[in-house]
Amino acid sequence: MAFDARVLILAAQDGRIGPLAAGLDALGWTTVTARDLAAAEATLQDFPLDAAVIDFDSYQDDAVARLRAAAHPRSLPVMVVGAPRGSAADADLAVTTPPHPAQAALRLEQMTRAAVAEEEFDLRCDTFAARGLDLQPGGPDHSPLRILAAGVAERRFLALSNALTASGVEVVAAPTPYTAFDYLHESPFDAAVLWGAKDHAPALSIASGMKRNTRLYHIPLMLYLRGGSEMSLDELFNRGFSDVATADTREDETAERLLALAKSHRRYLTIRKALDSVRGLDIMDPTTGLFTPELFAAHLARVADASRARRRPLSVCVLRVRENEAVAWARQGGWLDRALPQIGAMISRLVRVEDTPARLAKEVFALALPATRGEAARLAAERIAAVIGCTAFDAGPDRSPFVAEFDVGAAEMRPNESAGALLERASADLFDKVR
Repeated sequence: MAFDARVLILAAQDGRIGPLAAGLDALGWTTVTARDLAAAEATLQDFPLDAAVIDFDSYQDDAVARLRAAAHPRSLPVMVVGAPRGSAADADLAVTTPPHPAQAALRLEQMTRAAVAEEEFDLRCDTFAARGLDLQPGGPDHSPLRILAAGVAERRFLALSNALTASGVEVVAAPTPYTAFDYLHESPFDAAVLWGAKDHAPALSIASGMKRNTRLYHIPLMLYLRGGSEMSLDELFNRGFSDVATADTREDETAERLLALAKSHRRYLTIRKALDSVRGLDIMDPTTGLFTPELFAAHLARVADASRARRRPLSVCVLRVRENEAVAWARQGGWLDRALPQIGAMISRLVRVEDTPARLAKEVFALALPATRGEAARLAAERIAAVIGCTAFDAGPDRSPFVAEFDVGAAEMRPNESAGALLERASADLFDKVR
């Protein structure tokens, strides 16, 4: 059987962390357990695991640093379970009690994507530095974190707000969904916490509305439960919540978890802003602001080398405007050319921060998706195509608007395969799908 574990569990015994490991296994985050730190280091050196979870009983002062060193050059997010407050500050996330497996899986996914984004940002800096451009985002934003607290001002919710304020956070209170959306549209926030009162409808309404809005979609959401919930945690996470604090979670720990989400989101925006800053430069495609074929080829080669060194998967997708009667007419009248800048902008906004979008030809686009398997990459490209396919573009007077549909090809990098060969296979897959 192939070794396909994604998470290292460091635990001398299974008493506290065994049920969590079993739950992660059931959700597809297959785990492998090491009983001591030396065995954990050896496992990380031998296998490309995505993250590590440490039982606090097995935690040592240098445990996190040693695990990360063993995984190098691959970034390794670390969660510590059972840690008293403030006792595992070097971990990416420390919780006092084992989280629900769905909750742990979601946070591990978020931390893994953040680690991949940091890796990609460093590679992108190298690619642009080779062309004499500095992509560094500048100094950190030292302004206070801004968190929206939406819900009725009850005791525990006020206690959480006070804990956040004591940590230097600017908390904006919104008693109703209407005021919450007013604030969200008026100014930026690093995170939002929604009070789950007896009636969850207001919190679910806010979450649903934010997930339908492209500008608010990425703001992390925490649901703070008042008591027992009639909804399962799995269902809550499927509704877009980044974290759920149960009724027995202390306010100070809830505040720390919310701060971690807010800081991660602000770093995400900083990286996104730095990457978007190059869209108007001469080395980018002048019409869409995406990577040119030459720049994409150079960067893809760098990403492929890093993926091999880090033992992470890498996939490439190619999207080509599908030929039909409406597109042919729009092309003749120059209306397709007018739509391409908007299409390019939509592609750049629909990809993750770690993905690289490019314009390979006039009507052909490509995506490099690090740490992504082939089928997942294809699904991502098809979703992007579906979103763009819902947009109507002007086709001129006396003509109905046209939509741009795409043919999609995808390929996952094989062992010892060059970046050029990978891109060729993705392009060949596109033509195979058309036949």
